[in-house]
Order: sequence, then structure tokens, then C-alpha cells
Amino acid sequence: MENIINEKFIDFLIKAKKSTYANSTIEKVKSSRVGSSDYHYEELIDNKKYIYHDTYFGGTKFIGEEVVYCDSDKPIWGMNYYGVTFDDTLGEKAMDNALRPALMRVGEDKNVIPVRGISKFENGGYIYTFKTNGIIENFDGIEQIYKDDILIYELHCSGGLIK
Repeated sequence: MENIINEKFIDFLIKAKKSTYANSTIEKVKSSRVGSSDYHYEELIDNKKYIYHDTYFGGTKFIGEEVVYCDSDKPIWGMNYYGVTFDDTLGEKAMDNALRPALMRVGEDKNVIPVRGISKFENGGYIYTFKTNGIIENFDGIEQIYKDDILIYELHCSGGLIK
């Protein structure tokens, strides 16, 4: 089997992420499970249909999963994540405004695996950081947002190839 993790796959993943949750103008798709929020992106690459699906539950405390399928029914890559907002005065919309601009920068920083945002991003008084360990085939990462030097949000993620 050919190595599916190549430049075209990475480009697809970056486009998918920028065309789903990270992009505040994109609409959610029909929920795949009771209570879930879902996003969907697909593209034809070398005559193979690639589908990216992101589904999550919750708002300021949330859990989710992203899966990439090849030829519609074969999952080939995935990532699980859990995020918590520590400041109860910040609602989901406030956190989205701090998080989404950083996530739209996915792929711009070669120091981190392109699965969330960039290493560091400052916007509107918020400081976003993201660190990863491993390679895109097998990784874990931690994403944090600070306001006035206080940690207000943290997400843990892990993922890689599915065989």
C-alpha cells in the first residue's frame, strides 16, 4: 500500500480544517449523532475521494473526533480531542473568537504538525500556543490560550494513521 501521508494529503487536511470549524462563516452539517455538532469537507485527489468529518459534543467543555476517509468508506487518519475553558465567565462564543483565528493559521508553522494552529498566535489580548510530539502518523499535542498571563483554555489531542 502506498504511503497515504504525503504532501497532497497534508494539503487536503489543511484545506479541510480551514473549510470547517476554524472558518466562522462555514455552516455545520446535519448531526451524525444525538447532540453532536458536525462539519464535513471532501475533495477528489488523484481520482480518490477524500472526506474529512469533524464531530464534537459540548461547548466550553467539549470532546470530539476528526476522521479522514479515502474512497468514502475507509478511515485512514484521525484525531481525538478534549478541550476545557477554565474561566466560567467566558462563553463558547468568546472562546471561538479567540480560538478560530489561530486555527485558520494551520499549516503556516513548520514547527508543529498541521493538526490545529500554529506554535504561537496573539490576537485581541489572547495568546494561543500549540505544541506537538511525534509525527502526523502518530502524535499528541496540547493547545492553550492565555489572557493576561492566566491560562483560560486547554485542549489535548492525539491521533495518527488508522489501519
